[in-house]
Amino acid sequence: MKLTFLALWLAAFSAKSTPDAFVIALNDWSSQRVLSKVTGKLIQQMDIPVRYQDILTSDQWGGLKSGVVHFQVEVWQSFALSSFQTLVEAGHILDLGDHAAKTREEWWYPKYVEKVCPGLPDWQALKKCAALFRTPTSGNKGVFLTGNWLYNHPDRIRALQLNFTIERVKSDQVLWKRLSSAQEAQKPIVLLNWTPNWTQTRLSGNFIEFPTYHPDCKSKPSWGVNPKHIHDCGSPKNGWLKKAAWPEIKTLWPCAYDLLKNMSMNSEMISEAAALVDTDGMSEEQAASTWLKKFPSAQHWIPKQCRVGV
Repeated sequence: MKLTFLALWLAAFSAKSTPDAFVIALNDWSSQRVLSKVTGKLIQQMDIPVRYQDILTSDQWGGLKSGVVHFQVEVWQSFALSSFQTLVEAGHILDLGDHAAKTREEWWYPKYVEKVCPGLPDWQALKKCAALFRTPTSGNKGVFLTGNWLYNHPDRIRALQLNFTIERVKSDQVLWKRLSSAQEAQKPIVLLNWTPNWTQTRLSGNFIEFPTYHPDCKSKPSWGVNPKHIHDCGSPKNGWLKKAAWPEIKTLWPCAYDLLKNMSMNSEMISEAAALVDTDGMSEEQAASTWLKKFPSAQHWIPKQCRVGV
């Protein structure tokens, strides 16, 4: 069950005493959940009790600040830039460094769509092909499929004058089911996707190439292709992917702190974590155990002096 703001506020009082376990945040996408379980298994090898807590990405900042949760394995630049950096600068959250992987979140389509929509991946092709992406309930508009995450897609659609509407689904699992159904029927579909993700190792497709992102795109209408609107550009490419923690872990669990500082996931590691669940059908626990066997180098993140029995 996800924590609410009230629950976070109430739990903060009990977090002031010494915690009985190291609490790892669980969000609502597969790689984050599997890699959180991977992290937990590594920490347990140092004889530290671990617990997991489902929490909304919007609520986790309060959780990390108060000690309700102690670690977040995937902090994506696209949804965390302002909140994360503000809290780090204030000393409320620890920045434990970047993963090796670089990120991108953008409109995406399976490769076969290029056969019926010439000009892709250039975004201008969507103006000619919007009707291909209609659904029975979208009228004459194409549908862009996404989750409950907050992005500036409505502003982009307006600024770039795309004949599209947005359909939101409750989770990434629903996104992949809709993608699978479209793929079986070879039906055009465009949806939110990201990298690292399972699609880069299991399915061929491309991101839509919108006008290149620039910070001015978010604040200056005169910057881009539409002088009347902001957000007339795509999402950033090569974004960072960080680890975040409650500051007290450095004192309470110095071995866990050192492990998490050492941890660095590359793109293959993260995409495989998602693929084990989203395409191979494993449970999160099964996926975490399989992942550790596939990437034994992760054991080197554990400080030698912290291994049980050493």
